[in-house]
Amino acid sequence: MPSSRQRPHREVADEALVRSLFQEHGRAMLAYATQLTRDRAAAEDVVQEALVRAWRHPESLNNGKGSVRGWLLTVCRNIVLDQIRARNRRPPEVAESPPDAAVEQDHSDRVVTSMVVVDALSRLSTEHREVLEQVYLKGNTVAEAAEALGIPPGTVKSRSFYALRALREAGTERLAAS
Repeated sequence: MPSSRQRPHREVADEALVRSLFQEHGRAMLAYATQLTRDRAAAEDVVQEALVRAWRHPESLNNGKGSVRGWLLTVCRNIVLDQIRARNRRPPEVAESPPDAAVEQDHSDRVVTSMVVVDALSRLSTEHREVLEQVYLKGNTVAEAAEALGIPPGTVKSRSFYALRALREAGTERLAAS
């Protein structure tokens, strides 16, 4: 284990190494990484990672197999290639899109309601049912319904009122029973 006196000396030397590498080769590394990534921010990250690797493995800089700049640029290229490989291993992310087909709502409520209405209509008198058919199903005015049924307009109004009230009561009873 190194003594406490050696450790600060090594940290100062390591910091000086990284600083001198960046001053001497930083511009070339950044230009090369930017050319590879086509993104300045990503290139800065690549340069930083390359300098960290040089700091961790200072012996690689003086291995006698080439220039320091060549080693640093190779490290930059390898970092970019590793990032590309990592991206290609993962499936591409796809944004969630809305469904193509419209979602149909459950129509069971409409079926039950129509069954209740048909049942309630069947319990009405013929006169009340005829008035509702003229006014609500055929869309006739009170005068037109009166003419079609051969009764006075006031009778159409009163039969319509009592028929609707009977339907409402039958529907309320039916829903309360279920």
